[in-house]
Amino acid sequence: MTATHLVPRRAQKLVSAALEDTRVVLISGARQAGKSTLVRVLAGDRSVERRDLDREQDRAAAIADPTGFVSFGDLMMIDEIQRVPELLLAIKATVDEDPRPGRFLLTGSSRLFGMRGAPDALPGRMETVELWPFSQGEIDGAPDGFIDAVFAQGPDLRHESAISRADYAARIVRGGLPEAVARNDPRRRGRFLDSYVQALIDRDVQELARIEQAPALRTLVRLLAARSATLIAAGALESDLQLSRPTIARYLRLLEEVFLVKRIPGWSRNLGSRATHAPKLVFVDSGIAAQQLAIDAHQLLRPGQPFGQLLEGFVVSELARQATWSDQLVDLYHYRDQQKVEVDVILENRQRQVVAIEVKAASTVRSDDFAGLRKLAERLGDDLLAGIVLYTGTTTLPFGDRMRALPVSALWEI
Repeated sequence: MTATHLVPRRAQKLVSAALEDTRVVLISGARQAGKSTLVRVLAGDRSVERRDLDREQDRAAAIADPTGFVSFGDLMMIDEIQRVPELLLAIKATVDEDPRPGRFLLTGSSRLFGMRGAPDALPGRMETVELWPFSQGEIDGAPDGFIDAVFAQGPDLRHESAISRADYAARIVRGGLPEAVARNDPRRRGRFLDSYVQALIDRDVQELARIEQAPALRTLVRLLAARSATLIAAGALESDLQLSRPTIARYLRLLEEVFLVKRIPGWSRNLGSRATHAPKLVFVDSGIAAQQLAIDAHQLLRPGQPFGQLLEGFVVSELARQATWSDQLVDLYHYRDQQKVEVDVILENRQRQVVAIEVKAASTVRSDDFAGLRKLAERLGDDLLAGIVLYTGTTTLPFGDRMRALPVSALWEI
């Protein structure tokens, strides 16, 4: 991909549909994920008033006269709404007076409910569409249809892949931020990712809360990268950071508010043994996690490197992206109980049907790799549609009733 190549986004269809029947639409997601580019594409030839609250003059005008700032008869697009949260009340008053759909298209790099001083965030008047960094399917021009396919076909799903372990490693360290994907030189990509994290802490986190321990926050980000796809508890980080447990918990929330990390909750359905509710943590972009560990694609393949952890985080973030546009409405969890039965990913739909997924960095699969999936199958019965091991091999392999091994690339190539 080149810097000038425009990658079609799955979210475009979702936003266009929302503008047809909803007064206010918010595109939320990480900085540099492509929100402004998507807004320009959506504008097209329409009569649109465009404002950018990253620009000092626009921000000053919004603060001085919120009501006048949002006064426009047609669609108004406002980038980085979190910079002036007071505008939300003015928008609310405007759309209550004129309730036509498609009045405002907002973008935000922080979750509205986390913004310091944010007023009533337009309940019943606004639809939010999450925009993640590029998915692998968006980069490759591939279908990105795994979630819908696996719930429709269950263990009958089949996929053959030509992708190697080395290619998976390269995809992990590249990540999906458009600016990083456009850089073919790994050193230039690494410099961008380092600057990105630094700017996020110095700017966006400071917008949410005054942070006196910015160096400790940067250390926390590196520690989280080393613990990617593991259970995260604030108490386990106290000695490393020399910060109190409440402060660490607050910092974790802030990093999630600015879309740097995502916490995956524990899953339970009264299965006869107590399940942990502690969340797992993954980075929204796998390239950031790899860069924080100073690991390139070649190093990642060496023995002793955290290929398995980073691959699991990569898989979880791809599934989280896909869940924002799949027809099948699913929630994303992990599972672990007191008997140490673990499953990396639980996908559960609104009918309470479950697809359970293990992630393995190996290019071969053994029967033991299905141990947690089989335990879960015993407890769930027919509610488990399929137990899937995603691995770095190339073919689909059966491992008993409803159990299948599939190449990781099934996530985006199906």
